[in-house]
Amino acid sequence: MGRKPIKRTDSVPKRILKKCLAIILFLILPVLVFLFSFRLEEVSVMGTTRYTPDEIKERYIKTELDNNTLIFYLKYKYFEEPEIPFIEKADIKIKGRHAAEIRLYEKRITGGVEFMGDYLYFDKDGIVVEASSEHLTDIPLIKGLKFNKVILGEKLEVQKDELFNVILNLTQLIEKYSLDVKTINFSREYEVTVDCGSVVALLGKRNTYDEVLSGLKSILADENGELKGLMNGQEGTYLELDMTKYGKNTDRVIAKPKIKSE
Repeated sequence: MGRKPIKRTDSVPKRILKKCLAIILFLILPVLVFLFSFRLEEVSVMGTTRYTPDEIKERYIKTELDNNTLIFYLKYKYFEEPEIPFIEKADIKIKGRHAAEIRLYEKRITGGVEFMGDYLYFDKDGIVVEASSEHLTDIPLIKGLKFNKVILGEKLEVQKDELFNVILNLTQLIEKYSLDVKTINFSREYEVTVDCGSVVALLGKRNTYDEVLSGLKSILADENGELKGLMNGQEGTYLELDMTKYGKNTDRVIAKPKIKSE
């Protein structure tokens, strides 16, 4: 007797459908579980004064995959680091299945120069660390000097070599004494004037500016000093402090209200 043919109860479309369901069950479903189990819902940003948290998040979360906590962590911890002006580096940490932390470390900037329409900022060693079209108002801007060459990652090149150390001395001391200096101006004779907004101080030409800047700090911080009334002048005026003789066996300061030129 011959064999009876085996009767298949499943049609070809049904078998294809079962295979598709199996693929969904064993491959796609775990991926979906992974994506929703580690949905990034909260990103905290720390360590920056120049950017808002939302501005930083926009630079990190660019695709839908970046909204997964594990993918976000692995991507920016080991494979990619966004280039953000004035930021030296960043550390990424997982704070739970739905939260991550970005801790930023800002570049230490002590001064800046305007060069060919842009602003170039340097650190305490005079190395140019950032170039930007943005003028940072909390960083002293050097004016009155000619710079032979300003290249990112290299030291400033000034018209006279000895002026390089003068610039570093000034910017480091301004940072040390937490002075709100807008500009450091050099005259043709390389005499220094610092503009603090409502107060402009003539410092003269010196080997070091430690003593005179310490004196300026004391004057500006003296709430009850006799110069305080002069400093609170009318709109459109500022107080000029002549401190060119200060520190040479005298604490003499000549104060004059001045009208701001247009």
